[in-house]
Amino acid sequence: NAGDMNGSGNLMDFLDEPFPDVGTYEDFHTIDWLREKSRDTDRHRKITSKSKESIWEFIKSLLDAWSGWVVMLLIGLLAGTLAGVIDLAVDWMTDLKEGVCLSAFWYSHEQCCWTSNETTFDDRDKCPQWQKWSELLVSQSEGASAYILNYFLYIMWALCFAFLAVSLVRVFAPYACGSGIPEIKTILSGFIIRGYLGKWTLLIKTVTLVLVVSSGLSLGKEGPLVHVACCCGNFFSSLFSKYSKNEGKRREVLSAAAAAGVSVAFGAPIGGVLFSLEEVSYYFPLKTLWRSFFAALVAAFTLRSINPFGNSRLVLFYVEYHTPWYMAELFPFILLGVFGGLWGTLFIRCNIAWCRRRKTTRLGKYPVLEVIVITAITAIIAYPNPYTRRSTSELISELFNDCGALESSQLCDYINDPNMTRPVDDIPDRPAGPGVYSAMWQLALALVFKIVITIFTFGMKIPSGLFIPSMAVGAMAGRMVGIGVEQLAYHHHDWIIFRNWCRPGADCVTPGLYAMVGAAACLGGVTRMTVSLVVIMFELTGGLEYIVPLMAAAVTSKWVADAFGKEGIYEAHIHLNGYPFLDVKDEFTHRTLATDVMRPRRGEAPLSVLTQDSMTVEDVETLIKETDYNGFPVVVSKDSERLIGFAQRRELILAIKNARQRQDGVVSNSIVYFTEDPPELPPNSPHPLKLRRILNLSPFTVTDHTPMETVVDIFRKLGLRQCLVTRSGRLLGIITKKDVLRHMAQMANQDPESIMFN
Repeated sequence: NAGDMNGSGNLMDFLDEPFPDVGTYEDFHTIDWLREKSRDTDRHRKITSKSKESIWEFIKSLLDAWSGWVVMLLIGLLAGTLAGVIDLAVDWMTDLKEGVCLSAFWYSHEQCCWTSNETTFDDRDKCPQWQKWSELLVSQSEGASAYILNYFLYIMWALCFAFLAVSLVRVFAPYACGSGIPEIKTILSGFIIRGYLGKWTLLIKTVTLVLVVSSGLSLGKEGPLVHVACCCGNFFSSLFSKYSKNEGKRREVLSAAAAAGVSVAFGAPIGGVLFSLEEVSYYFPLKTLWRSFFAALVAAFTLRSINPFGNSRLVLFYVEYHTPWYMAELFPFILLGVFGGLWGTLFIRCNIAWCRRRKTTRLGKYPVLEVIVITAITAIIAYPNPYTRRSTSELISELFNDCGALESSQLCDYINDPNMTRPVDDIPDRPAGPGVYSAMWQLALALVFKIVITIFTFGMKIPSGLFIPSMAVGAMAGRMVGIGVEQLAYHHHDWIIFRNWCRPGADCVTPGLYAMVGAAACLGGVTRMTVSLVVIMFELTGGLEYIVPLMAAAVTSKWVADAFGKEGIYEAHIHLNGYPFLDVKDEFTHRTLATDVMRPRRGEAPLSVLTQDSMTVEDVETLIKETDYNGFPVVVSKDSERLIGFAQRRELILAIKNARQRQDGVVSNSIVYFTEDPPELPPNSPHPLKLRRILNLSPFTVTDHTPMETVVDIFRKLGLRQCLVTRSGRLLGIITKKDVLRHMAQMANQDPESIMFN
C-alpha cells in the first residue's frame, strides 16, 4: 500500500499548489461567493504566517496589503485621463459639424474665439478665425444657400461619425454597445461575461463614445463612462494575483471603479460612491467604501488637472443662483416630480417594447442601417431648432443658468424697466419679451422631439448613456414651468400665494432652479435612484441650498414611477436580456417549499451523484460526458445516499487529466476515492486516485421543508451557485440559482424560460 500512498502523495503535493485553472469559472457561469471568500481568507492566513519568517516575506505581505490602494490609484488616474480626453474630443467634434477654426483646426469654437483679439462682448461667439462651412466653401454666411449648405454638411458629418462608430463596434468589440450598466450590475452580482471588460472593449468604447456623442444622437456619455472605468479596473486587477485569481476580490475592485466612473462623468466623487452603493454593487463591504472614495477622489483630481471645460470646475453645469426658494414653490417642484415619474414609466415601457421588437424581428439583423436611419432623422429634425442643434450638455447648461445682466440667450430676453437702478446680481422679475415666447415654443417642440427620439436611440448597437437625455427632458419641462411661475408671480403679485414673498420689483422666482429640479425628477423616474441622485445633482450644479426641492422631486418621481412598476431601466434591460440577476429589491412572498423547486422532480431520472470510494476513473469520466451539470454531490453509497460533499465538474476534469499526465499507475479502472484513507483493494488492482482535495466538505444544505422565501434570501445574501436539499442527512435533490430565478419568474406569471444563461 506504500506505493499507492506514495502515488497519491505525489498528486497531493501537486494539488497543494493548485494546478492551472483550478478555481476559475467558465464563461456565462455564476461564481461561488462563499468559496471565493474562504479562498481569500486562506491566502491571507498563509501570507500572515509566512511574514514572520524573513524580512523579504514581511515586505511581500506589506506589498500585498497595499496592492488594493495601488489598484485604486491607477484606476483613478486612467479613468480621469480618459474622461478628460473624451470631453475635449467631443467638444471639438461637435463644433466640427458647424465649422472649423482657421488658426488651429484642433480648436473648438469656444477655444478658437478665446484666442482671438477681435471678439466683441456682444458677439462673443463670432470671431474671424472661426468660419462656418458656408463661409469657408462659398464665402457666404447669411442667406438660403448658406443655410442649406450648412444644414447638408451638419447631416453628413453626423452620419459619418455614427457610421464609423457602429462599424467599429460591430467589427472589433460587440460588447462596447449600450450603456453597460445592466451588464456591470450582473457581473458584480457574480456572473462571468468574458471579454465584457476586456482591453478591446475599453479602446473601442472610448473612441466610439466620442463619435456617437459628437454625432448629435440623443444619448449621453455618463453611463458608458462607468463601463470604461470598470474596464480600467479589470485591466489593473489582472496585474495583481490577489485580484486576478479571485473573482470575489475582483468584484470589489469593479465596485470601486464604477464609483470612479460616475465621479468623472459628473464631477461628483461622493455621488459616485453612493451610486455604486445604491445602484450597481451587490456586495459592498466597508473596505470597498473607503477604496471607492479614494478611487473617486483620484479620478476627480485627475479630471480637474486636465480642466476640459476651461472653467476650473469639474463640471459643465455649475450654477450660482442669488435667491432662496420659498415654501409655496414646493407645489410646482412636486408637480415636476410627478412629471418625472410619468416620463420614466413611459420611457421604460416604450423602450423595452422597442428593444424586444429589435430582438425578435428582422430589425435586429440590420444594426448599421438602424443607426444610420436614426442618426439621419435626428440630424434632419434637430438642425432647424437651435435648442436641439447644439450638444445636449450645452442645452442643459443653458437651461440651468440664471438670467444675469450679461446673458445673451433668447431665454433671457425680458423687457427691461428703463429707470431700474439696482445691483447687477439681483435683477427683479420682469415681463417676458418676444425672445422668451419664441424660446418657449422651440423648447416645447424640442421636448416632444427628445421624448420620442430617446426611446428609439437607447439600446442601439452603439455606446449610449441615458443620464443626459433624461436630464434634458426634465430640464426643458422644468424651465418652461419656471418661466410660467415667474410670469404668474410678476403679473399677479397681489394673489395670496405670492403676496408674502413676491413684492413688485423683487427677484423671487429663478426659472433655472426649476430646470434643475425637473432634470433630477426625470433622471430619478428612469433609473429609480434617490440618495445618490440628489447628491450627484447638487455636486453637479453646486446648488447646496436647494437640497430640499431636489429631495422632494426625487422622492415624488420614485413614488409615481413605482406605482406603475418597480423596475428601473437597468433592471428592465437585465430581464430583457435574461441575465441571472437576483435583485435585492425584489420581494418573494409566495408560500412554496424547497421540495417544490428542487430537482429531480417526480417522474424525472434520479440525481447524478458520485460515491465516496466505489467508482472508477472511467465511471466518473462517463458521468461527466453524459451530463452537463456544473458539479456533483458525493454520497457514501448509492444505497445510503448520505451526503459527504460536493465536487465541481471543472475541477474533476482537470484533476483526472493532470493525474493521468503526472501520476504513474492511474488508468481507466483505477478507483477514485474522496475519503482520507484509501479503500481496501485486492492485491493486484491499479493505483487508486485520491481526490479529497477538490471536494467541498461543507456544501450549503437546506431541508426539504425550508420555505422558498428563506432559500431565496440565502441565495441572495450569500451569493450561492447551488444548494443541496436533504432530509435527516440523506440527499434528496439540488436547487441551483437558475431554478430559483425560474421559480420566481413562474410565480410572477412570466415565462420561466426567459432565464437563458446558466
